Amino acid sequence: MKQYLYIEMDNCIGCRSCLAACTQCGGHDQRNRNYVYDVNPLVNRQTIPLMCLHCVNPACARSCPAQAIQITPEGAVLSALVEKCIGCQNCTIACPYGIPKFDTEQNLMYKCDLCYDRTKEGIPPMCASVCPTNTLQWVTEDELKEKKEQHRLGKWMSSHDPYDPLEGDTNVKISLPGILQGKQKLF
Repeated sequence: MKQYLYIEMDNCIGCRSCLAACTQCGGHDQRNRNYVYDVNPLVNRQTIPLMCLHCVNPACARSCPAQAIQITPEGAVLSALVEKCIGCQNCTIACPYGIPKFDTEQNLMYKCDLCYDRTKEGIPPMCASVCPTNTLQWVTEDELKEKKEQHRLGKWMSSHDPYDPLEGDTNVKISLPGILQGKQKLF
């Protein structure tokens, strides 16, 4: 049964456990591949985790002239392959979410691989396995269906033009109800 990384952004307390865990995932070379952003640091403590959304039709892979970005059968979009990446940085420019980063020393793009060494075996990615507030969850299709009924889950839009929204279906699902509805956090 297919599983998804589900992000419930309302729950994030900014502990950054996901960042620490990310560096421990196999093949990451102690490099962090996800981020925690302070939404409005001078006003409140609202934070949101952000990592690759593993798009169904990823712009990073489509823009790569060397075909260095592979997509797994499970839907994980992997970092550029060392032996293929030519360092053109098209992927970093093409991603509408600004996720891929370029390492100038290694001349290589890197990003969240959804801990593919773990998730292909049904084991949660490192970030989801350590999140103390269940902001990051590894859910089954049935659990995702329940969450969709509970919260209205939409699609990310990479354009503000309603007639050309550049909709991006992703393998990472996100819930933003409190943030979008202007609810106050309790902490």
